[in-house]
Amino acid sequence: MLPLTDAEILASFINTTRRETAQIFLPERLDELRWDRLDVLAWTDPKNPRNGYAVVPLESGPVGFLLRGPSRRSHARAVCSWCEDLLLTSDVRMFVAKRAGAAGRNGDTLGVLLHADFSCSENVRRKPTRVEAGQDAAGRIQARVAGLRARSQRFATHLRDQT
Repeated sequence: MLPLTDAEILASFINTTRRETAQIFLPERLDELRWDRLDVLAWTDPKNPRNGYAVVPLESGPVGFLLRGPSRRSHARAVCSWCEDLLLTSDVRMFVAKRAGAAGRNGDTLGVLLHADFSCSENVRRKPTRVEAGQDAAGRIQARVAGLRARSQRFATHLRDQT
């Protein structure tokens, strides 16, 4: 992912009102992030942990969106829809995002199961087990990174497009 400025991040949001955009708490220390190891920039609102934000790079430019999580933590285990990590399933939650434009104003939403700490970029880069990787650990990591990028981009595209 290419580095983004505060202004670029805020300008990328497609499913927030002007008021909601003005209230977004940006992640701290953007200049210290390892952008080359990020496939999705995602963070939790420190004042309201139910709210999460994500910015996904698309060919047309970054697409940012507000995600709303559950009011209570579930003890059920689930697989994250973006990183699909089968080992790290304990804190995956259902998040819901309004669609962009008229569809979102009419109440249309999309749901997605994600890690509550938005750790997908780290998860796909963890060392695979022997069973997962076989003889090609590096190849498995590359495949997981590509999968995360494709799934997060597909979600962002569905939020943005009215179809």
